[in-house]
Amino acid sequence: MKKDKLPKKSDGVKTEEAKKVKSPFSGETLEQFRKLLIGQKSLLKGDIDQMDDEALRKSSQESSGNLSNMPIHLADMGSDTYEQDFTLGRMESTVAEAQEIDEALERIDDKTYGVCENCSKGINEARLRAIPYARLCVNCQGKDETGHK
Repeated sequence: MKKDKLPKKSDGVKTEEAKKVKSPFSGETLEQFRKLLIGQKSLLKGDIDQMDDEALRKSSQESSGNLSNMPIHLADMGSDTYEQDFTLGRMESTVAEAQEIDEALERIDDKTYGVCENCSKGINEARLRAIPYARLCVNCQGKDETGHK
């Protein structure tokens, strides 16, 4: 699933329609999803902190002039650059996922969690167990990814 393909709250008129539809889940089920989302966000925060530490450690080694860790060969320099770019990409993706989780927690608070932001129908519980921050039902997600409206 591509994060940049998901509609943002401010992107569509249909989002406002989804706000009017109350969650199909009971309060108990919503609390289960809240715990799942908070646990997932906690794991992501640990991942972000670890990647941030790695990036800072490499950056400080380079700036301190520690030659024992400096690549000698151009290919080594290219590998180091690739690893740094890859880590930054992972961090960006992880931060975006954490934002999606925050928005899902807001939908739980608003009692609109589990409602497709495109068609205003309920999102299948199995889908939400797999991707608890999903904002679109399977049909709308498929249409969004293929470019169909």
